Amino acid sequence: MSSILIAAGRALRSLTEPGVLWHLLWPALLSALVWVVLGALFIDDLAAAGEALLPGLPLLGKWFVAGGAWAHLAVSGLLQILLWLLLLPLIYASALLLIATVALPLMLERVSARDYAGLQRRAGGSQWGSLRTSLQAALSFIVLLLLSLPLWLIPGAGLVISVLLSARLNQRCFSYDALMNHADADELVLLPQRCKTDLRLLGICAGVLAFVPVLNFVVPAWSGLSFVHYLLEALRRERARPLKDIPQE
Repeated sequence: MSSILIAAGRALRSLTEPGVLWHLLWPALLSALVWVVLGALFIDDLAAAGEALLPGLPLLGKWFVAGGAWAHLAVSGLLQILLWLLLLPLIYASALLLIATVALPLMLERVSARDYAGLQRRAGGSQWGSLRTSLQAALSFIVLLLLSLPLWLIPGAGLVISVLLSARLNQRCFSYDALMNHADADELVLLPQRCKTDLRLLGICAGVLAFVPVLNFVVPAWSGLSFVHYLLEALRRERARPLKDIPQE
């Protein structure tokens, strides 16, 4: 836990450095703008399409038809609320993807030069590897999010699912990026496995904070930097012994 707190504190400090915050903030602002515009354009049509499917469903279909205008109003409002809520994890996922593939690699040089200048660079990763890993993580996130949609009708389930999927996305995107310049090929695989419990907890914290208004614009940047600080510090410690001797979890 102490390692997580140290990484989180260092990430906050890094955000205050000149030029860092803006480069890590614009992906969240751009993602929010794009998804809000798409929501304004298409959510009414999507809600209407969902409503049109209800009469054919067992139990719910009979209730909807028998309810008349009141049922139509309630269902229409509920579907619109759910669709707007669904935009929150999509905004977060898009921001993470932009940060992982574009912004974070640019800022990684500045952060590592200040805090990890003595850490040997072994270049086990690449920009192509970062892009591939991030796209795979984002695709997996979207598929799991769509599959979970029926569960969103359970009160509170949507929030829990979003947090857990966001935590998984954080862990998969940022673990590679944080280490790609400094770790060798073995370290790039083994170190995140060894630290997966702490990384999962760090991802969950970021997933929860992503639903706090205003903070959610900064959280993707803070999350990426937290992973950078946590993993580079862990790499610095683990270089004292060969990673091949570390048992995998």
